[in-house]
Amino acid sequence: MASENSASAYVTHHLTHLQVGEGLWTFNVDTLFFSWLCGLAMMGLFILGARRVQKGVPGKLQNFVESLVEFADNSVKESFHGPREFVGPLALTIFVWVLFWNLLDLIPVDYFPLFADKVLHLHYLRIVPSADPNATFAMSLTVLMLIIIYSIKGKGVGGFGKELLTHPFGSNPVLIPFNLILNAVELLAKPISLALRLFGNLYAAELIFILIAMLPWWVQWLPGGAWALFHILVIPLQAFIFMTLTIVYISLAYEEH
Repeated sequence: MASENSASAYVTHHLTHLQVGEGLWTFNVDTLFFSWLCGLAMMGLFILGARRVQKGVPGKLQNFVESLVEFADNSVKESFHGPREFVGPLALTIFVWVLFWNLLDLIPVDYFPLFADKVLHLHYLRIVPSADPNATFAMSLTVLMLIIIYSIKGKGVGGFGKELLTHPFGSNPVLIPFNLILNAVELLAKPISLALRLFGNLYAAELIFILIAMLPWWVQWLPGGAWALFHILVIPLQAFIFMTLTIVYISLAYEEH
């Protein structure tokens, strides 16, 4: 029973956020800090890559940054046929930022909590923002706002309102409430699915790493290494899915059905 209690306490400790505030105004400080840290790292990467642009044979950093930009731009070209001045940089930002979020999951689960406890005297600390539903839902709510903005931008206020009231069953006044309900459900389902997909995958990955860390130290490397290798494939895939679905949702909102 003691070992079960200690194992439960270990898992609970590693899944608890560093928080301030109470009730609705509770903030996960660790999620905010590491989100900002990833954002600053992303900005630093692109600023450094821009400063190192040179004629002739490009350097490794320039090649890497240009590959990311070209990858995001091609993804937008394939899915979105409206003006890309904003959507292209948005796709690039989403992909790299979520990628950096996810990469934090490869850091051994005990390193940062132990450092925070022994050095900073902070009892709790979680470092993976994408394993926090508050972060993924915040990102998806931004996507929801952009869906509404691009719906109005592509169809106009009247066109957007008409689509909400008459699609998919037509303009019969009796069917308008059903059209409105279905469109509201569809509109809300998009950001919810985005948030839950990213959160679910990264939360499960983090939990498995925590369970592996509870094994004896001499055997951890085998399941831990195998899971890390598999997770290396999941990390960019989840960032790509979030970026691609964002582009597709904005494209569907912008174009008339």
